[in-house]
Amino acid sequence: MRFLSMVRINENSGQMPSAQLMADMGKLMEEMTREGKLIDTAGLTPTASGVRVRLAGGKLSVIDGPFAEAKEVIGGYALLEAASKEEAIELTKRFLRVHGDEWSLECEVRQLMVPGESCTE
Repeated sequence: MRFLSMVRINENSGQMPSAQLMADMGKLMEEMTREGKLIDTAGLTPTASGVRVRLAGGKLSVIDGPFAEAKEVIGGYALLEAASKEEAIELTKRFLRVHGDEWSLECEVRQLMVPGESCTE
């Protein structure tokens, strides 16, 4: 089963990952990729460079970032291969633990829907 782990951040915190954190995350990503658990991962640019495309009442609109009403935004993601939701949660915990005590992060973990298959949770 595949799961998307979305990292929620406060992009206005000004907090940047240290060289040590980047090295530790690199090691973890290599390990999880070797294990066949990490399919893809990436960070996202700030909302100032993004747009929202909205459909409402049959009309499309495009809204340029930044998005003032957003307190938390998706700052990155990891696409995981896991045998269960519980395993996907454990993989996400490994990622969060690498950040140590100085970070405050949250990940939302959701199973990907595959046409013709039902989600387990």
